[in-house]
Amino acid sequence: MSGPLDGQGGTSGTMPPVVTQSNLTPQEFRAAFRAAHLGMAVVGRDGLVRTANDALGVLLGTDPARLQDSPAAEFTGLRDDTRTWLKYREVLLGRRDRLHCTRRLRQSGGRGLWAEVTVTQLPESHDALLSVADVSDRRELRARLRHVRMHDPVTGLPNRSLFFERLAGALAAATALPGGTGRIGLCYLDLDGFKAVNDTLGHGAGDRLLTAVAGRLTACAAPGGHLVARLGGDEFALLVEESAGTQQLIDLAVTVQTALQRPFETAGQQLSVSASIGVVERPAAGTHATELMQAADTTLYWAKADGKARWTLFDPERNAHRMTRQALSRTLRPAVERGEFALQYQPLVGLADGVVRGVEALVRWCHPQLGTLGPNRFIGLAEETGAIVPLGRWVLTTACRQARHWQLERPDGPPLVVSVNVAVRQVWDSDLVADVAAALAGTGLPPHLLQLELTESAVMGTAGRPLQQLRELSDMGVAIAIDDFGTGYSNLAYLSRLPVSALKLDGTFVHGRNPADEAIVEALVQLAHRLGLTVTAECVESAEQAERLGRMGCDTGQGWFYSRPVPAERISALLGA
Repeated sequence: MSGPLDGQGGTSGTMPPVVTQSNLTPQEFRAAFRAAHLGMAVVGRDGLVRTANDALGVLLGTDPARLQDSPAAEFTGLRDDTRTWLKYREVLLGRRDRLHCTRRLRQSGGRGLWAEVTVTQLPESHDALLSVADVSDRRELRARLRHVRMHDPVTGLPNRSLFFERLAGALAAATALPGGTGRIGLCYLDLDGFKAVNDTLGHGAGDRLLTAVAGRLTACAAPGGHLVARLGGDEFALLVEESAGTQQLIDLAVTVQTALQRPFETAGQQLSVSASIGVVERPAAGTHATELMQAADTTLYWAKADGKARWTLFDPERNAHRMTRQALSRTLRPAVERGEFALQYQPLVGLADGVVRGVEALVRWCHPQLGTLGPNRFIGLAEETGAIVPLGRWVLTTACRQARHWQLERPDGPPLVVSVNVAVRQVWDSDLVADVAAALAGTGLPPHLLQLELTESAVMGTAGRPLQQLRELSDMGVAIAIDDFGTGYSNLAYLSRLPVSALKLDGTFVHGRNPADEAIVEALVQLAHRLGLTVTAECVESAEQAERLGRMGCDTGQGWFYSRPVPAERISALLGA
């Protein structure tokens, strides 16, 4: 071997120290090269091996002399990809100092090994030093550790980390693979009632049940080669790469539910479980893993909310409504502070004489982006978030102010009562008596011109502080009405115990034409009158309905037959006429 050699020594998996002529004589250097445990060879600019040491021969399972004049790139796999090959050529030509990569090598006899291949320019020479270190054991250890890290210890299924890794890869592959469907699907499922198994039989039984469920899911997914993963708790996911369409995902969800309906034998007991499944299928292009999982999670929630033990397909319109609902929920309280709400009023008309006896104040949200929203779009949200308390105070004060204005406009006219809806949380979460007293004092409206409407379900069963508040309001002179009467508890015994002055019959009774409906209305009207209560029929839409309700004894009617909810100035014009 002629020319300077830059030898490397050391054990597999470590970077050996550099040996140069600056610290060794040529004879010592050659001896170190031949005795090194690290497989090495000197490679010329033409890529042919000039000489190889015994360690390299042992590593490759061949006589090192047979490697001489052979292309080093052939037995090291450096030709396997263009990028590595170009870097290797740059080292041989002296344009690059070093190349380091990992390659799968084949020994004579067919056994494979993983090796770290390093090519380094030799100083003061046109040759390069090739070193090959067997890292198979280290790689196998890493693989075992990765398997432990990426798999669920209970079921042996891929865990959340591996699932998201595979999902990201599937999304990338689906958009790049020519001739593929370019679509992806996901069944995201949750076991119904699994917590009861853990609570009653213990976590050991729960783990055995999860393992059995995992086995059935794997069997369901096997024909299509789909990935099954346990994402945590009793949540599993089945990933369908290159989906053939929505029907494929629906069929898979049905197969899963059918498989899980069979009882499980666990700890000597038969256990029955069901699953709620969210199904999402869409084009992979433009889809992010997080977005797909959010859609799946939302759809699983729908399946649970719709009654469990079922699959539900993702619905963009339903999701858009949910997103809008969330956005409204976040902005509701600030909207009250910004004054984005307005009131409209609907007349309550005497059925006997056609005179306007009062108006019901109905709130609207003048949303800057979505336009005018009716109460059905936000009142429920306001009650959930607690924004109903400040909103209710605003409605109460605004309605009282307007009613006082009408009273001053018509000093000699018949009294006009303004009716304001009160939510359950206003009764429980705020001092309703103080709020009403402040509104009346601030606007100058007499208490007898204010009526508060509470739903039947809110009033029936009222006791303690809420009942005390209603009594104080009644003592103050404020009228209390039960709204939508006949649709809630209908416990008539409470009517004699509550400070109620009016009933508002639900529209279902108004529209009913069978004799039973008419008999119920007549009986309710007679009962109310005997208790000293007035009766308003809601949702009156025709003259025939108004005439029939008046004949049955209803005092006032409210509905589109008389007027839709209108701004305050329209009511003023109506009263003036």
